[in-house]
Amino acid sequence: MNNHPILYVLSMLLFGAFTLSAQEISTRDTYKYYIQPAKTPIKIDGVEEAGEWSSYQLIDTMYNHNPSDKGLAAYPSEIRLTYDKDNLYLFAKHYDDGNRIIQSLQRDSDNSQWESDSFTIAIDPINKKQSGIMVGVNAGGAKVDGSLLVEPGRTTYTDSWDTSWMSKTKQYDTYWIVEIAIPFNSLRYNEGNTEWGINFIRGHKTQNFYYTWTPFPINFNGIDVNYMGTLKWPEVPEVKNNIAFVKPYATASSLKDNQSEHTDTKTKLDAGVDVKIGITKSLNADITYNPDFSNADVDQEITNITRFDISLPEQREFFLENADIFTNFGSYSINPFFSRRVGLTTPIVYGARVTGNITDDLRIGVMNVQTKEDTDIDAQNNTVAAFNYKVLDRSQFRGLFVNRQETGNDNIHDYARNYGAEFTYISKKGNFNNSIKYHSSITDEGTEGSYFGINGGYATRRLRAGWTFDLLDKDYQADLGFTPRLFNYDADAQAVVRQSYMFVNPYITYKFFAKEERSKLIFQGFRFFHNIFLNSNGSLNERDNNLAYDLFFKNTSQFTVLGTNSEVNLNFATNFLGSEFDNLPVGNYNFTTGTVSYTSDRRKVFTYNTSVTHGGFYNGKITTLAASTNIRFGYWANFNVAYNYNNINLPDQYGDIDLHLLRFRGLFSFTNKLFFNNTIQYNSQSENFSVFSRLQWRYAPLSDLFLIYNQNNSTNGFDLRNRSIILKLTYRFAV
Repeated sequence: MNNHPILYVLSMLLFGAFTLSAQEISTRDTYKYYIQPAKTPIKIDGVEEAGEWSSYQLIDTMYNHNPSDKGLAAYPSEIRLTYDKDNLYLFAKHYDDGNRIIQSLQRDSDNSQWESDSFTIAIDPINKKQSGIMVGVNAGGAKVDGSLLVEPGRTTYTDSWDTSWMSKTKQYDTYWIVEIAIPFNSLRYNEGNTEWGINFIRGHKTQNFYYTWTPFPINFNGIDVNYMGTLKWPEVPEVKNNIAFVKPYATASSLKDNQSEHTDTKTKLDAGVDVKIGITKSLNADITYNPDFSNADVDQEITNITRFDISLPEQREFFLENADIFTNFGSYSINPFFSRRVGLTTPIVYGARVTGNITDDLRIGVMNVQTKEDTDIDAQNNTVAAFNYKVLDRSQFRGLFVNRQETGNDNIHDYARNYGAEFTYISKKGNFNNSIKYHSSITDEGTEGSYFGINGGYATRRLRAGWTFDLLDKDYQADLGFTPRLFNYDADAQAVVRQSYMFVNPYITYKFFAKEERSKLIFQGFRFFHNIFLNSNGSLNERDNNLAYDLFFKNTSQFTVLGTNSEVNLNFATNFLGSEFDNLPVGNYNFTTGTVSYTSDRRKVFTYNTSVTHGGFYNGKITTLAASTNIRFGYWANFNVAYNYNNINLPDQYGDIDLHLLRFRGLFSFTNKLFFNNTIQYNSQSENFSVFSRLQWRYAPLSDLFLIYNQNNSTNGFDLRNRSIILKLTYRFAV
């Protein structure tokens, strides 16, 4: 691809913005908790026993954070911490009027945690604002834990990662209590570091408020690492044994696959093991042999009426801890490394990872995964190495190396390798960030390609703006990544054609907050965003211009109106509706759609949301209806029905079709350790009907018994495609 002088000018302009300075609101300097060792044994029982907690420093003031970041919490909380040689302990007493919302006892559920009365602890043990963990519990005892993902301008988390900790809640007439014990073996921290970042987030759903220990702007999440307080230790906790756990598993399964060559029912017994070793307190190794991911939740069926593939999230436990070290590269539509590509077509034999901090400022990740040989696929060895080095105050310099290598066949030397480096500037306040990135690839055939990108954002309480610029060479090859727009299917030639492209994505969001307390609105505002794809010569490939107006109400409901104008220059004949229709011809297509959506009060026993889209679609029309309802029975059962309907009407023989997607989910939480999840899906586009049921009993910390049933049928004649029944037992041995 030719060099573009405009890229140099654009990058200089953006990096010129780095001179913008802002005074840091140092919550870590202002809010400090001086933790002291336990004077008496701590009992995790949700009971405030006389003298057990009274001698430790008290936090009794929390601040409004969302939906307003002004003023003090309407109902106070009392928080205290202590520790012994094994655990960090926390006591929290939350006052209220006796009315509480507990949506579910389901573990690791947004519904259980963020839509219920809850309490969350976010911790940055390394104290460098680059990583951390969170643990939380709702008033009914449902637990959530996850690793913090520090992205430019915000902190998010993944709840697919689990660690070992204990909690107990108890409800009283005018308050509820939670006690928590987190083993030091479950935390990653540097020896000699006596200050950790920490924050506490209380969800008070009857008031629809989130409170935090430290006050900071609403445009940052409550778990944001930049606005934590400080947990000050008199001495660094010591853990004598670095090995965290050994976790073997055993499965008994029965599988019938009518789509394979041999359709007989197969039964087998299998076993494997996962091992976690603490190399240091901030660096750990994960080893897996013959891993089994059958207990992962079922992927949601989708209706895809785009011309490109859509990615689904990683849910396999082995890849999750410190996953951001490997995955925080590229942009939202270009991923140089995407872990779901590993073991996609053949099972994994073994995997080994080392992740964590080498120094306070340097995080590393090294991973090697070997897959098996299959009938038409050679065994593959996959190596990924990445680092994240903190510079300036919060900025990051990152590097990535990826190698996919064929193994076991001396006559073939098939490989694809990727190299990349990125620099991200993040201001002290976190409200301005900008990244510049360059990646390249090379294959055994000598093909070389490159990817260049710039993206960033600026945010205040009212204004959020952002930009993305990607330049992707057609020869850039990321076999273990996700780059769907490189691949264009020519329906006439029945061939895939790789095409270079440029992507530009500016967006602006502006909010108007309600000025009067009695207003039913929290805020309203508009969103304006573009997605523009250009060919390598600068001509238009595709664009969509979007303008939306949102209204967010105090009762958690919201209403949105969205208008979209799209223009597509099809370079190849296209068919995404089925072979029974003619291919959509090469040409220019300009069309406009409008969408109206509403979400009801999410705190109610019965909730619903719906959206309707109507307008043009290439040379015809489209009508889309999406609706879902949820009914809750106490906190032990949730039933959800979702329906998505697309009517696409194109002229002549290009396509006239109705697409239906129906999903039913029944989630039973018998206790906070015994769950029964059921998902039934019907997708007319993929012609698939599926049933997935998973019974999970967490009978000991990080130890589970699973019973899983999975079945897929064709929607034509309801013929069975495949069916499996799996009994899986895991047990975590602490070492």
